[in-house]
Amino acid sequence: MKLLLLTPQSPYPPRQGTTLRNYYLLRHLASQHEVDLFTCIGQGAAGWPDPILEELCGKVACFRQPERPLRRRILDSFLSGEPDMGLRIAEDGALIQLQRMLAEKTYDLVQVEGLEMAPYGYAALQMSRQRPTVVLDSHNAEFLLQKRAALMDSRDPGRWPAAFYSWLQWRKLQRYERDFCRAVDGVVAVSEPDRRVLASLAPGRPTVNVPNGIEISRYHPEPLPENTPPLLVFTGKMDYRPNVDAMLWFGLRVLPLIRRQFNARLQIVGMDPHPRLDRLRAMPDVELTGAVEDVVPYIHGASVYVTPMRVGGGTRFKILEALACARPVVGTELAVEGIPVQDGEHVLMANSAQSFADAVVQLLRDQAGDGKLSRALGTAGRALVEERFTWASILPQLDAFHSRLV
Repeated sequence: MKLLLLTPQSPYPPRQGTTLRNYYLLRHLASQHEVDLFTCIGQGAAGWPDPILEELCGKVACFRQPERPLRRRILDSFLSGEPDMGLRIAEDGALIQLQRMLAEKTYDLVQVEGLEMAPYGYAALQMSRQRPTVVLDSHNAEFLLQKRAALMDSRDPGRWPAAFYSWLQWRKLQRYERDFCRAVDGVVAVSEPDRRVLASLAPGRPTVNVPNGIEISRYHPEPLPENTPPLLVFTGKMDYRPNVDAMLWFGLRVLPLIRRQFNARLQIVGMDPHPRLDRLRAMPDVELTGAVEDVVPYIHGASVYVTPMRVGGGTRFKILEALACARPVVGTELAVEGIPVQDGEHVLMANSAQSFADAVVQLLRDQAGDGKLSRALGTAGRALVEERFTWASILPQLDAFHSRLV
């Protein structure tokens, strides 16, 4: 088949959630089909496209992310009927560029990677001759993510402006996401809960769950660290709102409870730490690393890997990476949503500050003794990822869905 992939950022290098998924999807599809790429790149991107993308793709086309000052975004929140996500990278010149690509070559299938690329997906849907099959690969049920953020922030008076913003986006996104899901020929979700939500927006539209996976060869189990102070580790892009919320809640509410019994350090690993996290940076034995070349050594250094997510959706790469490294994980139920883990077998689950602290302390005490529970969790978690969440086992589901639609 001739495929065109539309991505909201360059798939290479694959450093965080969106780019990881897009790179491995692109690599897999290019091994079987003729694939072109149309993507948005940042204002400061230089030396692009990367030779790896040129090797994978027949044609690589890009456009610069348009500048949208904060004032413009605030005005759009009130004056535009479109959600911020639908405006974020929409640009007339890029749309014309894509329309030329679609006119010059007949594609069998166009895959739209995320709702941000919907303005460009509509260009493919509006082809009057030889319209390709158009598939949305939804990295999140976006309206649900904003709904959860609005409800969470509404509990804190200091976050009411953010809650109001999320409420507005939630209402706009519910319509926008529904309309696009109904317009495309099929919808791919990254978790079964997300698939059900998206299917409810577009009844009768074909949907499939193709979860996130990992390149298992990049991850290997290592023994738990010994004779070092307990280290709690979290990884993620640290200007991403759900990650910021998770670390503020953990650092301010949960960590003090843990430190009543263990002098534990906290390491927050990820690029672009948000200024809201400066409150944690000022705390003793809390480190914000910023961008790192590879998160795996940091995960290996963890006594306990923590995922205190209270907002978000999809299947989280961070959980899969920690499980693949055989690290004992403590997470909220929301953090492990979409991953078939069992509490006490693969991870420890906790939702309140006290229960989360208790679960972490349980593992630290275990490691101060024989470490049996920590090792058992690590072994079971690694086995689950090997069985269910490698790209080699996941991506044939996408192939079958494409074949069904085209």
